[in-house]
Amino acid sequence: MTENKGEVMGLVLAAGGGRRLGGRPKALLPHRGRPLVEHAVEELRAGGCARVHVVLGARADAVRDRASLAGCVLVDNPRWEEGMGSSLRAGLDSLTDSGARAALVSLVDQPGIGREAVARVLAAYADPLTLAAAAYDGERGHPVLFGAGHWAGIAAAATGDRGARAYLKAHEEAVTLVECGDVARAYDIDTEADLVHLE
Repeated sequence: MTENKGEVMGLVLAAGGGRRLGGRPKALLPHRGRPLVEHAVEELRAGGCARVHVVLGARADAVRDRASLAGCVLVDNPRWEEGMGSSLRAGLDSLTDSGARAALVSLVDQPGIGREAVARVLAAYADPLTLAAAAYDGERGHPVLFGAGHWAGIAAAATGDRGARAYLKAHEEAVTLVECGDVARAYDIDTEADLVHLE
């Protein structure tokens, strides 16, 4: 896995406004005494991503002020209200001239997915045409790894809240599924009821 570190960059999608959480940006939700976005970055780094880009949207200035994101490339997505697709496009665009050959993408609102899952999916990287994703009982989930050879196609297909779903479905046979159900829990923090998962 060591040889992959410089080639695969982490990408955290953290722009959501938390509409179903009373308008609280997910990046700033407290988890283990810190904003959720710090936790997401730490897990990517601990799993093997030496460099991390973070896409911000809702209350981006507050996230910059309150979260410790030193060493990260912060990417503003002014179109965050259009959904996750716009954040994925902004994130991939920010990686274009970075020298990265793949992006390992995680979502800020999935704190049950940590470094073990990141390391497993990262280990699936072979070359810039790699497509890989964590799986939970055989069902595709996050994190996902996109080789740079797929970025243009993913960006073109990323609309609304679908992210890369349509692209991955169209290229299903090329996607390496990496089972992570034994080391991670794939819940989302979407509603007030989900806040029970935060510590």
